[in-house]
Amino acid sequence: MAITIPDISLNDGTTIPQLGFGVFQIEPKDTVAAVTTALETGYRHIDTAEMYGNEAEVGEAVRMSGLDRGSVYVTSKLNNGFHRPDDARKAFDSTLAALKMDYIDLFLIHWPLPTLYDGDYVSTWKVLEEFQRDGRARSIGVSNFQVAHLERLAAEADVVPAVNQIEAHPYFGNDEVRAYGREHNILTEAWSPIAQGKVLDDPTVVDIAGQLDRTPAQVVLRWHVQRGDIIFPKSTTPKRIEENTRIFDFELDDTAMERITALNRGEAGRQGPNPDTFAYVPR
Repeated sequence: MAITIPDISLNDGTTIPQLGFGVFQIEPKDTVAAVTTALETGYRHIDTAEMYGNEAEVGEAVRMSGLDRGSVYVTSKLNNGFHRPDDARKAFDSTLAALKMDYIDLFLIHWPLPTLYDGDYVSTWKVLEEFQRDGRARSIGVSNFQVAHLERLAAEADVVPAVNQIEAHPYFGNDEVRAYGREHNILTEAWSPIAQGKVLDDPTVVDIAGQLDRTPAQVVLRWHVQRGDIIFPKSTTPKRIEENTRIFDFELDDTAMERITALNRGEAGRQGPNPDTFAYVPR
């Protein structure tokens, strides 16, 4: 049965599919097959990044699919090593060359890196504004930005990010950043939506899944959808890739939503690095 994935409107007048396919930590040699399976299953939103090293393979899979370029939403992100404006321009050119595309649907600053580049991510953001103005990036946004980082952009830049891609899952709700996004019309994209699998054995999630005759992953992904966030679970297993799409034909009631939300552990639940201190630059 064909799946229907809802589109969500962004603040720049474009739309984005609420469910996408993530390729973080998928080896380049496995990326074409994984993305091909996702596109055949019905995904129309692929999330990659320069630092993942698999942009070229994503582009190859999209071309091989036979789908019209306009029907596949492609996101990539700026490498942490290229925040200075001229470096960012060259890196963006490299992304388009690797994908073999003349535009990208969404381009993000991958990390704010406030302890590097003299703390200047605003000039980097202004370069992304250039990409949007010239049409090579239909939408622009940020990833892993905290409230203070977003407030600085609001004070010093012209364009409000369309999205903020952040770590969010039942163990780490990241609600302060999400609330800022809601208030300022910045959509939240949740990376690590199942906490790298850690929430799938949680007794609360397992109990709710059993009641609904769904998998724990489907229940957690549905929780994200009902919170209004965009998600892109990653898998290289065809069965799981397909299973993750079957989250739009059921609903969690208020009690189930509240039980999952109550699993939040605050900062202790964070699985990835803290954006205030993260300073990784690939060598």
